[in-house]
Amino acid sequence: MDKEERKTINQGQEDEMEVYGYNLSRWKLAIVSVGVICTGGFLLLLLYWMPEWRVKATCVRAAVKDCQVVLLRTTDEFRMWFCAKIRFLSLESDPFSNPKSIVNKVWNGHAVHLTENPAGEDQRELSKYSQTCSQQMRYFTHHSVKYFWDDTIHNFDFLKGLDEGVSCTSIYEKHSAGLTKGMHAYRKLLYGINEITVKVPSVFKLLIKEVLNPFYIFQLFSVILWSTDEYYYYALAIVIMSLVSIVTSLYSIRKQYVMLHDMVATHSTVRVSVCRVNEEIEEIFSTDLVPGDVMVIPLNGTVMPCDAVLISGTCIVNESMLTGESVPVTKTNLPNPSVDVKGTGEELYSPETHKRHTLFCGTMVIQTRFYTGELVKAVVVRTGFSTSKGQLVRSILYPKPTDFKLYRDAYLFLLCLVGVAGIGFIYTIINNILNEVEVGTIIIESLDIITITVPPALPAAMTAGIVYAQRRLKTVGIFCISPQRINICGQLNLVCFDKTGTLTEDGLDLWGIQRVENMRFLLPEENVCNEMLVKSQFVACMATCHSLTKIEGVLSGDPLDLKMFEAIGWILEEATEEETALHNRIMPTVVRPPKQLLPEPIPAGNEEMELFELPAIYEIGIVRQFPFSSALQRMSVVAKVLGEKKMDAYMKGAPEVIASLCRPETVPVDFEKVLEEYTKQGFRVIALAHRKLESKLTWHKIQNISRDAIENNMDFMGLIIMQNKLKQETPAVLEDLHKANIRTVMVTGDNMLTAVSVARDCGMILPQDKIIIAEALPPKDGKVAKINWHYADSLTQCSNSSAISSEVIPKKLAHDSLEDLQLARYHFAMNGKSFSVILEHFQDLVPKLMLHGTVFARMAPDQKTQLVEALQNVDYFVGMCGDGANDCGALKRAHGGISLSELEASVASPFTSKTPSISCVPNLIREGRAALMTSFCVFKFMALYSIIQYASVTLLYSILSNLGDFQFLFIDMAIILVLVFTMSLNPSWKELVAQRPPSGLISGALLFSVLSQIIISIGFQALGFFWVKQQPWYRVCPSHLEVPRQCQDVHENRQNERDLARLPFVTDLSRDNLQTDELLEWMNSSVRVEPFPPGPSSAHLTVGVQFQHEF
Repeated sequence: MDKEERKTINQGQEDEMEVYGYNLSRWKLAIVSVGVICTGGFLLLLLYWMPEWRVKATCVRAAVKDCQVVLLRTTDEFRMWFCAKIRFLSLESDPFSNPKSIVNKVWNGHAVHLTENPAGEDQRELSKYSQTCSQQMRYFTHHSVKYFWDDTIHNFDFLKGLDEGVSCTSIYEKHSAGLTKGMHAYRKLLYGINEITVKVPSVFKLLIKEVLNPFYIFQLFSVILWSTDEYYYYALAIVIMSLVSIVTSLYSIRKQYVMLHDMVATHSTVRVSVCRVNEEIEEIFSTDLVPGDVMVIPLNGTVMPCDAVLISGTCIVNESMLTGESVPVTKTNLPNPSVDVKGTGEELYSPETHKRHTLFCGTMVIQTRFYTGELVKAVVVRTGFSTSKGQLVRSILYPKPTDFKLYRDAYLFLLCLVGVAGIGFIYTIINNILNEVEVGTIIIESLDIITITVPPALPAAMTAGIVYAQRRLKTVGIFCISPQRINICGQLNLVCFDKTGTLTEDGLDLWGIQRVENMRFLLPEENVCNEMLVKSQFVACMATCHSLTKIEGVLSGDPLDLKMFEAIGWILEEATEEETALHNRIMPTVVRPPKQLLPEPIPAGNEEMELFELPAIYEIGIVRQFPFSSALQRMSVVAKVLGEKKMDAYMKGAPEVIASLCRPETVPVDFEKVLEEYTKQGFRVIALAHRKLESKLTWHKIQNISRDAIENNMDFMGLIIMQNKLKQETPAVLEDLHKANIRTVMVTGDNMLTAVSVARDCGMILPQDKIIIAEALPPKDGKVAKINWHYADSLTQCSNSSAISSEVIPKKLAHDSLEDLQLARYHFAMNGKSFSVILEHFQDLVPKLMLHGTVFARMAPDQKTQLVEALQNVDYFVGMCGDGANDCGALKRAHGGISLSELEASVASPFTSKTPSISCVPNLIREGRAALMTSFCVFKFMALYSIIQYASVTLLYSILSNLGDFQFLFIDMAIILVLVFTMSLNPSWKELVAQRPPSGLISGALLFSVLSQIIISIGFQALGFFWVKQQPWYRVCPSHLEVPRQCQDVHENRQNERDLARLPFVTDLSRDNLQTDELLEWMNSSVRVEPFPPGPSSAHLTVGVQFQHEF
């Protein structure tokens, strides 16, 4: 393929596509038009179903940069084709002239991504750019994203906001002042309207789209054919069945569109205040926001209409729409590297990396805190469909197709049936021509053989089982937005579970603390709320190092922080809006112990009373907060005790991380051993550290310092031990899954050994099984990447007993296979960092590790998705069960993702459980198996029915006969449809068993079952047919003999005319040009003629046919 004619967009991304350029060809269009007319519109339907054929049939190849139409093909395993028309965006020479008219002319209400980043341009660069504005920009739209032609890269690219390639420094230096009105209008021309539009299609549009489905077209063709052949009864039945199916489908699709539209439309248009360059505040609609606008966050909160990064102030945000957790999150302003004591240089801003400073679209800002005279401001970085909420909506609107062997085999089987029908079609034509049958009869009978072989009722029959399963799932509290996945769930042989909130309870209980003094651990202490510890640095860290806030007087925040703060019994006070407005600095949040915990002052004299009372007021103000980061696995604060000169830095987080940031001499020698003891017992362990800051660090410097400058050279203070109890039903559910040969895997963000302990406690790993931890190290200082293997029984890797030769493991793995899994006596465990290194540097080991990997700890959200994909690559059918918090990507990617949260974040999950319990997983698999087996049974039954009837009709066609209308009707209605729709009513078995249904139709057992039945049935039919033909009384009616209509009157009351004509002994007796003498001569040889008594119609010859033999 010529490189000029093919481009690749979204390279390396999930939605990577190849782009081919085409120009419309008039002569090709003319030929296609003639073809459409000649085929009665069928060619048009074919081109509608096949975008690739449509473009290639009407266009000629062209260079991508000059083309009129682009043909897109995905690079994944599905290789799907799409086409899009090239449009033009007119850029007027003066972008400041009449921006509204420009916007109305070129934008259609969809928001876009950005091809380039004009947000970083200054006024001079803008004027330079506007000199070329007379040109037109070429673009096309695909899945609600606009792709513009970029001359610098000679390719199409989607529009990018400030979320890529912009440094933290430039956000403050170039974007914090706001935009001029002219620049805003010019950007709006490129960016479009800030809106996530989910248009609810009209019923008519949905109807047309549904009716044009190939199956419905085939049903329409069948109905017309049967009506022509006067077979009205079954035609009417199929019409009614199709109408019910279409109405049900339309209702379901429209309901989903309306639900999604309502979710997106809530607060989609609000009035917002933005700052302009001249420091004036302008009020605009949120739909007019563009990247680079500086938005003012109101005091009383708002629903964010875009993604924006905080540059001043603090916000308390509810992110349940994105994360599924309704826990308030504190967002602080982005650190300003230009005034940083320890500058971070040109660190690039990323919404994912700096999510603790980013306000995401759709999230609810509950409260704000601010400086006097300085508002809480945020720079808009992404708008429309490029926002986090927009991407979530796109994933729902344009889901990735499900690749399931059943559906592929079903289409292959249908193609085989079409091939068989083709043979019958040709045979019927040749046979009828040789027997000199009329052309009209030939056409009807040859087409009829196709409708017999490929049953039009098959789609409705296949859908029935899924519909019934969906209803049964609803009764057990499981809701489904992707019914086709129910069948796939019947094949699940591996389920990934999140830990916290899924396998274990949401809440944590404080088990105790273990402080460190003089480099040694003290004995564990249960009660933290006592006078002895009230003024210790350990308790001060517990009191200050958190992200708690008061919302309407109620303490809210992370459950772990809440438990920790409640354990010490302190009081948290926040400044009111009035107090904040009176001061030049943000009023710090103040924490203090209750008075009863403070020691009583001992006065020395009346005149010194006041001096002794002052120390009793013990308060700590939280001056600066560095929020918890899952990437860093820690959080820290800067606090100041009332009356002291120096400030304190407190830090808490994962023990391994905290220990690495502390001075080695402050970390106890037995730190790893003590930590291992707790984690082995399943406790969640958090480490604390502290450092006195230098007196030169003033309040102002602290507000702009980077966390790296604070989080080093700390003093290790000890451990907080939290207990995370298993849910009551967890062990029983996992045992049921193991009995059914369904593998279970834990994917968590928690500590490795804690996860291993929970895996053992819940039965995921049996007591006698060995656990091997794979620790992969990335390339460093010229050394190649390597993997260290050691048993989880000992954390110390230098121990000879725990270390395993790196050569032994791959050899072991090389001889393993999926079938040996249940006999395996070892499991692999690894953390997120090791998993990433193995994916990048040890690709050959990935499939082998996936077969025995059971515990994956410290996994980031994107790593969970990568794990699901890696498991799918080794042919697992993967289920994912999580609370929706950090599992959205994995829930969508899994074959069967089930969310235990009913919040908006779980909308993208195919299944949602009403009850937050993993007991829904066996229920889903059981119903999936029932639906899958029903689908197999229905398909087998319909295939048998069509092939057997095909054989019957073909045999009858050989003697120019056919089944009667009522015979067809009885077979189609009484036997087939009743059985098909009632067999789908069978509920699932009450418990999971080890044997799973087959995954595809093309399997030995199924094919043998179907083929043997077909052979037996056809054998008996053929045997009977040819045996009758060999009988001495059997006569074949000559093809040129026909019975006059007068001869048939007597039988109108006895037998249907058509049945008579189709009897194997009297054929083709329906026309008037009969030679009576020949007919009588023939009939006398096989029938007896009885004249009727004389009467009004005695002048007419009346023939009474009585068979001499009964069968």
